[in-house]
Amino acid sequence: MKQKNTVAALLAAYHSGALSARDWLLGCREQAAADQHNAWIHVLSVEELGPYLAFLEQRSPEELPLYGVPFAVKDNIDVADIPTTAACAEFAYTPDEHAPVVELLIRAGAVPIGKTNMDQFATGLVGVRSPEPWGACRNTLNPEYISGGSSAGSAVAVALGQVAFSLGTDTAGSGRVPAAFNGLVGLKPSRGLLSTRGVVPACASLDCVTLFAHDASEANFLLDIVAREDTRNPWSRANPYHNGARYFAAGIARPAASGEPQGGFRFAFPQRDQWQFFGDPDSEAAFEAGLKQLEQAGGQGEAVDFAPFFDAARLLYQGPWVAERYLAVKDLISSQPQALLPVIREIIEPAQGLSALDTFSAQYTLKGFRKAVEPLLQAFDVLVTPTAPTCYPIDAVQQNPIELNSRLGTYTNFMNLLDLAAVAVPTARLPSGVGFGLTLFHDAFTDKRLLSLAAALERVSQAGGETQAPIQGATPSRSPASHIPVVVCGAHLEGLPLNWQLLERGGTKVELTRSARGYRLYALAGGPPMRPGMVRDASSEADIEVEVWQLPAEQFGSFVSEIPAPLGIGKVELADGRWLPGFICEGSGLEGATEITRHGGWRAWLRSRS
Repeated sequence: MKQKNTVAALLAAYHSGALSARDWLLGCREQAAADQHNAWIHVLSVEELGPYLAFLEQRSPEELPLYGVPFAVKDNIDVADIPTTAACAEFAYTPDEHAPVVELLIRAGAVPIGKTNMDQFATGLVGVRSPEPWGACRNTLNPEYISGGSSAGSAVAVALGQVAFSLGTDTAGSGRVPAAFNGLVGLKPSRGLLSTRGVVPACASLDCVTLFAHDASEANFLLDIVAREDTRNPWSRANPYHNGARYFAAGIARPAASGEPQGGFRFAFPQRDQWQFFGDPDSEAAFEAGLKQLEQAGGQGEAVDFAPFFDAARLLYQGPWVAERYLAVKDLISSQPQALLPVIREIIEPAQGLSALDTFSAQYTLKGFRKAVEPLLQAFDVLVTPTAPTCYPIDAVQQNPIELNSRLGTYTNFMNLLDLAAVAVPTARLPSGVGFGLTLFHDAFTDKRLLSLAAALERVSQAGGETQAPIQGATPSRSPASHIPVVVCGAHLEGLPLNWQLLERGGTKVELTRSARGYRLYALAGGPPMRPGMVRDASSEADIEVEVWQLPAEQFGSFVSEIPAPLGIGKVELADGRWLPGFICEGSGLEGATEITRHGGWRAWLRSRS
């Protein structure tokens, strides 16, 4: 199979007529069936593929955005008429319908090749917690090492080129750790952005469906197809405007305090005494190199205290959220406890002793950690950690299954508890050959910002290598600002009667400056309070003293709605050439007004009257 099994390459080949979808998909099926890495639990037969191939024969590549693109599905996500096992044969059932995320991909033309191997009941980060006949899933870059779990097979199938992309799940890091170890991008979307209906729950309140792809552009393209609110799924959430399809670009511009874009971005990473690599100097060196790559991509880094993140991470397995795992399998563990691997039972069974008091206490504690991290989320465009602190040989994990697995969650376990979005990006290879990468993360619904930064990081880390062209349809655009500047010239100035309308909406003063030449200022009729009207007039040689404030974007609309006629918000030119939102006045509002331009500003006119 010389053709590259990537979304972009396949779509190009189909559009040009150089490739037959039927031939390619049957070839992918043969590769998967011959797999030696234990990536698959069920590969679809030729007969099972038949309806998907027939659907493609009735369509064209121009009609379907994922026409003929093969993908894999973790075996805790439903594919209609194919057993779902969660890597436990005794648990298996055959669903009548696809999980919504699978349905959306199939409608777009993608074809499932099969169900992939995983850590049983998605409990693990190692990829070796799968019983016979499936067994430990092997790393694609060094088969003696773990592939990472629990979405092990989904990552391996993509890394081996058996499929173009895959679906996994992520509760504690399962969509990121396997990506790092196998040299892929792993997108853990914001909780609820992808429907979890039709997914065997690990922790239903925390679970995310994830995407494994070859690069950030492809992950972005896929996200736009599957990010749909599901009214039948209680955990589903609508995607906000600022995280929509158009807001992907290979890098971002951080808004300055005045609202104008500045190049580059700010990132935070753990202070040095909080780094944990468990005696692996190669991973530590790779992390330092990754931070330098972020700087080369335009970032300015700062070491900060990550204690609240790490404290929150310990709650995932040391707190009552383990009870959610027990709830998902309680019937099986009661009737057939031997069906679970001993290590899985050792993790889940103690949850029977947890009380409601334990649950509420942990929730209160978590609320405190969330509050503690909010200043960091507000101060930085992105936060950065290693995806995993190290990678272990399969034999080592089998000898010490719980401790080594726990170490792998050092930088991942806190993400869903704190309601964060994350993208794992490959940045290096360790001497063992296995992959290493960074995780970029931030608040919920910053997925597009993170993917944009991931694309910028890829360009640096892959410098000198072949660069994948963006998929057609992924339209770059600047992400909307979190704050909007407002130029004020009268009663909203600091300390004046209407300034409270800015302050009580979280507004902050940015600067005292002047407009460009070419404005006139009037004291409008009426009041109180007295209001100015600032009018652009090319014949005027005057400039006017103004203040620039900034408002949280979500407060801007209510502020504008309260502005009475003849005033409104338009664009005001400042002395330095910037055009910012600010107060303007309709010409009809000047009836009965007094021109006060010669005073140079509202405050000066007020002083002249005292």
